[in-house]
Amino acid sequence: MEFGYFTLSDNHYENNPRDANQFVTDITAEALYADQLGMHSAWIGEHHFNALGVLSCPDLVLSYIAARTKHIRLAPAVTVTPLHHPIRVAEQWATLDLLSGGRVDFAAGRGYDAREYEPFHVDFKDNQGIFEEGMEVIQKLWAAEGRISHHGKHYQFDDVRITPKPIQKPMPAYVGSFSKPSIELAARLGYGLIVAPFAAAMSYGGLKQVADLYNETCIRHGKKPGRLMCSYFTHFFDTPEQEAAQRARHIRYYKECVIPSFPSDPKTAPPSYRYFVDMVERLHKIKAEDLTENSVLLGNAARMTEVLKKVEAAGFSEVILYFNVGMKPHAQVKEEMDRFMREVAPNFEGKHKQRRAA
Repeated sequence: MEFGYFTLSDNHYENNPRDANQFVTDITAEALYADQLGMHSAWIGEHHFNALGVLSCPDLVLSYIAARTKHIRLAPAVTVTPLHHPIRVAEQWATLDLLSGGRVDFAAGRGYDAREYEPFHVDFKDNQGIFEEGMEVIQKLWAAEGRISHHGKHYQFDDVRITPKPIQKPMPAYVGSFSKPSIELAARLGYGLIVAPFAAAMSYGGLKQVADLYNETCIRHGKKPGRLMCSYFTHFFDTPEQEAAQRARHIRYYKECVIPSFPSDPKTAPPSYRYFVDMVERLHKIKAEDLTENSVLLGNAARMTEVLKKVEAAGFSEVILYFNVGMKPHAQVKEEMDRFMREVAPNFEGKHKQRRAA
């Protein structure tokens, strides 16, 4: 199992003294530190207008990181493809793949916050259709040897060939999924899947159930199942006082960042987002003691190892770790990243062992 750095750049907190520029600078430094520690990948989310997060251009940040590293893989978490023309998405990530020496792991999703759609004049209610067509276009543009044309509901063009092309053939690609339609799309396109354990638990019962559904859907579409990944919020503690502080930090993240961003009104939530309504209702009621391994890695190295062994057994080959959640100070984030790679990662086989040794 491999381990990566992950962030959604959450910064939408009451009485928050940390400005967006400082946080983007911190995130960039943490991703570079992840490379030094031997982490496999850096996954950086796309968010706009400080509705939840403040990092709007993961492609640019990852380009900066690419120029200063040689090993770490570079990934958006995720590119909200309905907000961008698929030709441009295909060009941007193919270019980064070339310049990084084939280190891109492309990941896409449709997001969940209508406030991020409105200024771009993109139809949030129809974003499932926009997302699916856009992903098909991106895949065709990367794979095509010559020029192609496309005439769909949302995108139309003739005689297009992107340059440069990705040097990875095929480009590793993933769909970030909270829902069955996204799992279906990943399986149909032959893409890997990234899931959040807390969403998997609420929607399906757990990670194992998601893995089974994805594998069955791939087989039904005649596709070989791709790589399975999941993200985990990660908080170390060794004393009761530290535990209380970490649990409170995480509840604050749910209350102040997540709940305002997720579709929650059954009258206005598009049909493909109705499951979010139930999710928000549960998050409104969540208490510190309700945080379990279904959503968060909490505790010491032994406890985290125990939980991650179950994740590994469910068929997941990489876990991306969200350390800087809930206003956790930058120095503490780096300390926890280092501790994880020293105390937890060695209990799993992976390239990280060779990287650490080197």
